[in-house]
Formats: sequence, structure tokens, C-alpha cells
Amino acid sequence: MSFPAETARVFVGCDPNDCDLEQMMVLEYSLRKHASIPVEIIWMRLSRDEKSFWFSDGKGAGWTTDRWATPFSAFRWGIPAYCNFEGRALYLDADIMFMSDVAEMWQHPIEAGRIMLASGAGKALRLGEILWDCAAAKAVLPEIRQLHREPEGHKKLQHYFEEHPQQVQPLGAEYSNIDGDDIPLEQLKAVHYSKMGTQFSHQFALPRLQAEQKGHWFDGKIEPHPRDELRQLFEQYYHDALAAGYSLDNYRNPEPFGAFNKQSQNVGHGKKRKPFLKRLFGSLVG
Repeated sequence: MSFPAETARVFVGCDPNDCDLEQMMVLEYSLRKHASIPVEIIWMRLSRDEKSFWFSDGKGAGWTTDRWATPFSAFRWGIPAYCNFEGRALYLDADIMFMSDVAEMWQHPIEAGRIMLASGAGKALRLGEILWDCAAAKAVLPEIRQLHREPEGHKKLQHYFEEHPQQVQPLGAEYSNIDGDDIPLEQLKAVHYSKMGTQFSHQFALPRLQAEQKGHWFDGKIEPHPRDELRQLFEQYYHDALAAGYSLDNYRNPEPFGAFNKQSQNVGHGKKRKPFLKRLFGSLVG
């Protein structure tokens, strides 16, 4: 069924220590630049405030981040609960820029019996952009406290939807892809510049963080992006956003989280430097 042109609730996973300011600014600018409907953005970042839905004390209370690849990996699975399992909600990684109207995704039909709208299938399922049918998700997703305490929860749910494609409404790759895949620029509706080492924002974020005497949460190797036309588009959006009155300072976290546990992207001898504990617990989803 289709939904009316209402306000799009957009949930964005981002770093709690101001590493992703450039990505956040470009994402919001690109969303609003093309949008024909109102957009409400909820920035999802770790918090030490016990009243926050994104709370973690790093010691077992709230979200357990130890096995996450990013500072927000499992947050996408908590969105339907945040919305009281009502209506729709669009999840986005911060490293996305839009070249089309978000209403096209927001109003996309989701058939009965399907939980989410996402691109790809099986091992190629893309979860950087998800449109949730929050009510339908209630029957599948684990209770939020179970998600909090399970460090492997993100991977388990990813595997679940890879193995249950009948619960995923297909979304075209032009909307959700990995670094553009092989799709020509003029055909792309959005780009998820997902490979962490080649992200366009590094050229701006790393010098800024160095000047602020801060480190970036990504600790892997920095490399050039293979598609220079996409890099140029990001730079254009970045400068256009500033010219339109956007400011990096508007995205700073008033209460930075500080150090948190996560997987390292610094690979040695084919293995992660931090051990990958295999903590299993029953079936996460039915």
C-alpha cells in the first residue's frame, strides 16, 4: 500500500564525538535540497544520558557496542521500537548523499508480510538505507533490552534478513548501493559511500580533527575513492551547503560520548586486532 506525502521521519546513525560532522551536513543538505515533503531528522548517537534511547555506559548497561564496526551499527534495529511500532521510519547511515527526492523512497509501496524496504538480497543485502514498516517489524525484531545486551545482535539480524528475503521489499540499486556500484552518475538517486577507507569526508574531517586534537573512530587505511566524479559531487555538496548557510558547528554533539568499545578496522595478518568473541544465545528472531 502507498502512504500519503507526510513528514519523512529520517533516523541517521552517526558518531557521538563529532567525527562525522561533514557527512551529517552533506546528508542533510542533499536531503532537503531535493525533498518535496517535510523531513524530520533524528541523529542517532551514543549517549551517557540514561534517559536517552541511545544510552550506553560502556560497562553493560544500555547498548553493548563491543562488536560493532561503527559507533551506531545496531541502532537501526531499535528504530521501530523508538517509533512505538507505528508508521514508517527511514534509516540512513551518515555516509549517504541524495541526488533525488526522498519522497520517492518514503512513499514506496511495502507489500503485506514484508518488514522493510531495502536493496539487494541474500549476502548482497544493503542495510545502509532501510525504510521500516514499524508495525510489521514488531513481530520479528527482539525486545529492545535483548538488543541492548547482545553484542552480536547486529550481525544476527543482518543474517536473518539475508536468509529471509521474502520479508524484504526490493529497492532499486540506484537508491541504495555501495559506492555507486557500476551505476552511471546520471542514473544514481543516492550514493552510500560505504567503504570506510575511501570516504569523501576524510579530506575535510581528518585535518579538522587533528586541529582539534581529536582522533577519528575509523582506524583503518585511507585510500583514494575509485570514482572521482562521486568525490567531486560530494565536494560540490559540501561547499554548496556552507554557501547556503549550513555550518559544521550545528552538528556538534553538546555532550560528546568519549571513548567506546568497537571493532577495529586496522587489519593485520588477515585478522582484526581486537578479538571477535563468539557469544551466542538462542534464536534472536523467530
